[in-house]
Amino acid sequence: MRITDIRSGLRVTVERLIDQLWRKNATFEASNYRIGGEVLFDQLQALSPHSDAQRALQTTAESLVISFGQTWLLLFEQNETSISTPFLVVVVFWLSTLLVAFGLFAPRNLTAVASLLVVSFSAALALFLILELDHPFSGLIQIPSAPLRNTLAMVGQ
Repeated sequence: MRITDIRSGLRVTVERLIDQLWRKNATFEASNYRIGGEVLFDQLQALSPHSDAQRALQTTAESLVISFGQTWLLLFEQNETSISTPFLVVVVFWLSTLLVAFGLFAPRNLTAVASLLVVSFSAALALFLILELDHPFSGLIQIPSAPLRNTLAMVGQ
């Protein structure tokens, strides 16, 4: 087993994961990752170190691959929405009722109308941000893929 084979296996596995993470409406197939991750780990274990330093590097690389796999699987486990629809409906209904009640009993002047508009806009924006941050790999606010792609480009060098 050569180091170049391990690097190419790492490259293929990470490319597949990047494509699955940042693709629109992507569904993660855990079996694809497990196959790539297990092959990579098996390739690392197949290396035969000749010195203590090489054995230490091999152990470090194996622990990094395990940590990498755990992190990615955790990301994909959390890829599903964590906000329940009934909870969201109740919050929107509660906010709407609250703002309508304030609007009914507020005096009809510019200050009251402006403050109700600001509060309504703030509540809508807060709900939008909560929903947007629940999907970190898509939408307006998302984790960029550029740092991981730049790192991947350096693996081949």
